[in-house]
Amino acid sequence: MSAMTTPVGAGATTPAASAAASRTQQMLHGPLLPTLLRLATPNVIGLFAMTVVIGYDGYILGRLGADALAGIALVFPLSMLMMQMSGGGIGGAVTAAVARALGAGRGEEAGRLAQQSMFIAGLFAAAFMLVLLGFGRGVYAAMGGRGAALDAALAYSNVLFSGAIVIWATNVLGAVVRGAGNMLLPALMLVLTALIHLVLCPTLVFGWGPIPGLGVPGAAVSLLIANGTAALALAAYLLRRGAPVALNRSPWRLHAALVRDILRVGVPASMSPVVSNASIAVATAFVGSFGTAALAGYGVAARLEYILVPIAFGFGTALTAMVATNMGAGNPKRALRVAWLGAAIVAAITGGIGLVTAIAPALWMNLFTQDAAVREFGASYLRIVGAFYGLYGFGLALFFASQGAGRMFWPLAGSVARLLIVALGGWACVHLLQTGASGFFLVVAISLAVYGLIIAGAIRFGSWTR
Repeated sequence: MSAMTTPVGAGATTPAASAAASRTQQMLHGPLLPTLLRLATPNVIGLFAMTVVIGYDGYILGRLGADALAGIALVFPLSMLMMQMSGGGIGGAVTAAVARALGAGRGEEAGRLAQQSMFIAGLFAAAFMLVLLGFGRGVYAAMGGRGAALDAALAYSNVLFSGAIVIWATNVLGAVVRGAGNMLLPALMLVLTALIHLVLCPTLVFGWGPIPGLGVPGAAVSLLIANGTAALALAAYLLRRGAPVALNRSPWRLHAALVRDILRVGVPASMSPVVSNASIAVATAFVGSFGTAALAGYGVAARLEYILVPIAFGFGTALTAMVATNMGAGNPKRALRVAWLGAAIVAAITGGIGLVTAIAPALWMNLFTQDAAVREFGASYLRIVGAFYGLYGFGLALFFASQGAGRMFWPLAGSVARLLIVALGGWACVHLLQTGASGFFLVVAISLAVYGLIIAGAIRFGSWTR
């Protein structure tokens, strides 16, 4: 039976399954640009809502004082790592595996993949919980936490990572739904999570009426409640009769082959944010050698890159689903056209942002600081690095497309190359050539360009078809 007529699953005659089959057919045969934009738009909106949540925690806890703010800053890299792994690394692999199965007309297998994804989510959540509940104090102390700041970090971290399964379940269930071509529901859940957190976080941190203030842990409790609500809604969607990817269509048991199918993409994809965060940490350390003003200026300027990631991720999750669906249906040529088109769109958006800030860096820097020295260092960074944001966005988009193709060696190689260039080039600038901050900023720019070019070159020369 052809991909055009194969039912999505046992409930393919229900309206819900028919809608899912229609979405799959759109990814297989619909016009590329309208289909890609239709899939990506909800994701971008939802991810910007998530970005609001990230900033909101800092705003609310900052009202408790510097120690609370410093404490959550210690936890932030690890909480973001969990978010990136569950949503982008393992989550992207789940989206790709489900979409490939549906693209090939294997609806029953898609349901079993959804079940395996929950087993994997539970395993990774347990790992985060055990490490950070058991060794959190040592981890945060090694990161520089002391005194009241360390106490605040532990108060927040112990609550957040005790409920790690809630975060993992929300992101992985959302990834399953995206694999069936439904980008709207996960995006709505991100918006719902943000709205709940905006109301609940200050209530639980400061108290209101009969509700006692919990202080720093209140922000973590709010985040878990908001994500738990979204997880329940997503689970209900996948458990209902006629769901396009049904969690309960088959008996719950481990399938080693399906777990491997997810992990062979998910593990290297999850390594990418680890390597990327290492690149940022190394860059921060080198910039710190140029003085406090340089470090502050770099921190403000580089923050702009966090705006580029939701854009790339929003289009990227759509690319993952479309590429995987077409690869599963045996149409790699269309998958490649989707990848290049999506990458070009992301490059145009991120490149446009970069060029504007490279030409007029004050538009960004003046939003955050009045210190002339800090502004000048940040402006120097944006003038040099901003011009390369297009290539960086190009690489990010192709990273997600590669998840859909199940080819993750070269995207990971690009991330490692970026880290090596920053580390070796930074050492040369600081200790050998003594170029000053502008020389190191050029190294950072080159690392972003090489990252994008390695992934693009590998795809261009056939890494998807070998």
